[in-house]
Amino acid sequence: MSKVSEFVIGRLKGVGYALKGALLLLKTEASIQVQFGVAVFMTILGFYFNITSIEWILQFFAIGLVMSVEGMNTAIEAIADFIHPDFHNKIGFIKDIAAGAVFIAAITAVAVGLLIYIPYFI
Repeated sequence: MSKVSEFVIGRLKGVGYALKGALLLLKTEASIQVQFGVAVFMTILGFYFNITSIEWILQFFAIGLVMSVEGMNTAIEAIADFIHPDFHNKIGFIKDIAAGAVFIAAITAVAVGLLIYIPYFI
């Protein structure tokens, strides 16, 4: 097999693993399920108000940011629980920081949503 075909096969396998991870997040994590529901609602709202191309870009970046950071938070929490299943101050600190990152992403997404949609409601 040539190096090019090995490279392509490797990338396709990587996409498969990433898709599997995204589906696992959607199936198993309540916070991702809620955020996915919000993303669907915001997408419907975007079609309803016929938002501009730039607004679509900003909206999808905001949705992607929140869901990506939430996925990383879930992974960090899973690793922390695996390493130290019992309560530990340092593990709690790590989990709090990861949750804080999700909070910052969510506040950013809310700000983007408000900037996009307030003019349509006024």
